[in-house]
Amino acid sequence: MSTSMDLHRASIRNQMDYSAEAKEGKPAQSTDERLDSGLGSLKEEEYQAVAAELHRLRVTDCEPPQQQQQPAVAPEVEEWKTQVTEDGDTLLHLAIIHEAKECIKSVVNLSRNTHFLNTQNDQRQTPLHLAVITNQPDVCRQLMAAGCDPTLVDDSGDTPLHIACRRGNLPCFSVITQSCRPEHLNAAVAAYNYQGQNCLHITSVQGFLSLVESLVALGANINAQEQCNGRSALHLAVDQQNLSLVKLLLKRGADPNHLTYGGHSPFHLTYGRHDDDIRKELYPLTSPHLRELPDSESDDSEEEEDEESVDEVGYDDIQWNGH
Repeated sequence: MSTSMDLHRASIRNQMDYSAEAKEGKPAQSTDERLDSGLGSLKEEEYQAVAAELHRLRVTDCEPPQQQQQPAVAPEVEEWKTQVTEDGDTLLHLAIIHEAKECIKSVVNLSRNTHFLNTQNDQRQTPLHLAVITNQPDVCRQLMAAGCDPTLVDDSGDTPLHIACRRGNLPCFSVITQSCRPEHLNAAVAAYNYQGQNCLHITSVQGFLSLVESLVALGANINAQEQCNGRSALHLAVDQQNLSLVKLLLKRGADPNHLTYGGHSPFHLTYGRHDDDIRKELYPLTSPHLRELPDSESDDSEEEEDEESVDEVGYDDIQWNGH
């Protein structure tokens, strides 16, 4: 008989002895003596196969799924995050430019609350700038929900909200203003670009009444002055000869006596204009001393007239080529 067969028979005898002893009331043998795992009855090669399988199952079951997936994903993510074009555009910039919706969604989901969402290209445009320029409010919504910063400016000093105001892009304007954190919203509404204009000035120049009304409702300073010459939105409305906007601004609390850095009221800007309705609208609301042009301008006009009269005087002592 082989050794394995002897062990097998010994195991059977042990079990039979245990049953007999239990019937006769004899004390049972210890657990180690009574029980046999059966591994001893296996051939050597069978034992090694079973041991290897148990080890494989133990490693597979105990290893966390996250640790198995990380090595395959991490190198790929880092690669596309660091690659840029010669214009400084990332994969997300390009996806937005080409309106690749599925790619945009995947990249944004993998980049939530990271600096990658605020990466600026060579024109300092963020993905949010490009989403507004390409008129994709759904992308604006994804970016805002993922934690992008709407206060960053491009190489003209424009935030994405500046661009939406200039283009009259109400859908993107609404998404940005409704998704902003309060501190970001206040900063974006009040921000001046490199031309010294904020969002209210831009919308006033463009004549977008609905956006003007929305900005005022969001807390924009209706009397804020341009940084270049101190004109308010009301001054700009007069410049544009936009009677509807003049009425709207006055209704919303614009100050008709607000002066530019040069001391001009909105009514002063009606001189030389052809829209008498705007003059009639502003005249009763303007202080009497701010209806007439400043004396300095009157003096300047008189000096110009004197200079013109002097220029008209002929001279007979000028020689040209001997004549």
